[in-house]
Amino acid sequence: MRWSNKIKEVVLTPNFLTISRIVAVPVIMALLMSESRLFTFMAAVLFSLASITDYFDGYLARTRGLETTLGKIIDPMADKLLVSSTLVMLVSLGFMPGWIACIIIGRELAVTGLRCVLVENGQDVAASWLGKYKVGFQIAAIIPLTLHYAYLGINFNAIGIFFLYGALLFTIWSGLDYFIKARKFLF
Repeated sequence: MRWSNKIKEVVLTPNFLTISRIVAVPVIMALLMSESRLFTFMAAVLFSLASITDYFDGYLARTRGLETTLGKIIDPMADKLLVSSTLVMLVSLGFMPGWIACIIIGRELAVTGLRCVLVENGQDVAASWLGKYKVGFQIAAIIPLTLHYAYLGINFNAIGIFFLYGALLFTIWSGLDYFIKARKFLF
């Protein structure tokens, strides 16, 4: 009984969930490299589970008072690693246009740099509602793009492309919003 409680305590910590998201990345990459219906389905399921941990690690950290400096650093890194590496794989497989991945990943790098400047100036760098929509659309695009093949007569690639353009819109909009709000700290 003691071991199960100890394991539960470790597994239900925010940093464990964040690290599990990082560990999922190479597994998702390996599954996508096979390009079979079964493995892309498994990659989509694993990506979905990893994406869900992003909500739960933040929820646990806030509600249980388990916020750590390490968590504040690795959580956004894990998010960007999961999304960016999956986008790169989807482009390499021909499941999505490369230029969209470039804009999404470029925006992530630019905003991460901007957030560093803001932190140095003592400013709040919490995600805005635009950033939350951006993440939602990115996840909603990546899951069906990862599935890619038709299942039960449903064209998941078309669904993924639809959400991908929504993700692109919110990616650009939220990036511009960050830079407009931060312009006084940049010049």
